[in-house]
Amino acid sequence: MIKKHILQKLKPVISILLGLFLLVNVFVVSYGAAEVNENDLVDDEILPVSNINSYDLYAGSAVLMDAVTGRVLYEKNGYEQMPMASTTKIMTCIVALEYGNLNETVTVSSYAASMPKVKLGIRNGEQFILRDLLYSLMLESHNDVAVAIAEHVAGSVEEFAALMNQKARDIGAYNTNFVTPNGLDATGHYTTAADLALIGAYAIRNSKFVEITNTATYTFSNNAGTRTFNVSNKNSFLNQMEGAFGVKTGYTGKAGYCFVGALKKDGKILVSTVLASGWPPNKTNKWSDTKKLMNYGLSNYSYEVIFSPQLEYKNIYVKNGKKTNVTTYIADEINILLNKERDVVEVKYSCPEELNAPIIANQTVGFAEIYLNGELFRQVAIRTYDAVEKIDFKFCFDKMMRLCVP
Repeated sequence: MIKKHILQKLKPVISILLGLFLLVNVFVVSYGAAEVNENDLVDDEILPVSNINSYDLYAGSAVLMDAVTGRVLYEKNGYEQMPMASTTKIMTCIVALEYGNLNETVTVSSYAASMPKVKLGIRNGEQFILRDLLYSLMLESHNDVAVAIAEHVAGSVEEFAALMNQKARDIGAYNTNFVTPNGLDATGHYTTAADLALIGAYAIRNSKFVEITNTATYTFSNNAGTRTFNVSNKNSFLNQMEGAFGVKTGYTGKAGYCFVGALKKDGKILVSTVLASGWPPNKTNKWSDTKKLMNYGLSNYSYEVIFSPQLEYKNIYVKNGKKTNVTTYIADEINILLNKERDVVEVKYSCPEELNAPIIANQTVGFAEIYLNGELFRQVAIRTYDAVEKIDFKFCFDKMMRLCVP
């Protein structure tokens, strides 16, 4: 009887708690339906670190990469397939820049106009210049604009996704698959932190891409001049570290907070990726994670010459040639970011002791293989200086005559 009496008294309290729980879940689900507009500066200073442990980062997956060579300097679950939200739009922008004409007119379809927030609010039949829409795409991450761009460049979202996937393969991002141009959650739409860093490193080599993504504010109108839009950059990382110059935020309920960053400082160009770096209300985790990664790269790595040109590598005997040997050379110089305390570099040469004529000038006859921490990092070609013709009847006859004539 006593227990029943207590439960009767607690019943209103339990009902209130249950209601609050349901409200919170509804909020989180609706909040995660699309990209969130962000302008959330973080004041905390991330000090240089000598090492990063996986538990130091909020992100479920992260990579720090040397943007010049593509070498991964740090990774946490960096090769695990993950959703990537609106960081997808990095590839959308690149494909539009490479396959589209910035001065072309984009006509909005009803499908593009129907995309969920975050959206510019473009209307069916409305027309814009492609250049203007790219600022809307990258500064405020508008989902309707992404679809309008895709349909304009490729004819359909599906055909545009095929272009995105081909570009990913060309870049070397083999564990990535794009389904949408805006990054809204979709079955089969995924990447890895390492692949996304590669895509980011590729993107920042495009000067127009960098110009767009580093613009603070941009104003444009539809072609009819009846509506004017102002967009502002939501990438707060640009103001948080000296040398920051990219790249793109992302958020969906499935992906969590995501960010690809780029930084140029002390002669280094670094790209970082953080995926699943928290969920609401932890909007600032991605900035903290990114700064930890960048400071780790700045503090622990420096560019070193690991291979220098060898203008006269070795002479190789030539069999059946009009000359008995040919000189070889190695032209390449290799510089990479190294951690002197942990990285071990070894060079192995693979080159024959003799060659058969004929030989052409600059023919590749071997390789210098550069190993970094026991793994093959780069092959450098060993080439011949000169051509060597094969011995023929005329050559033998002329040589015999010279020997016979006193």
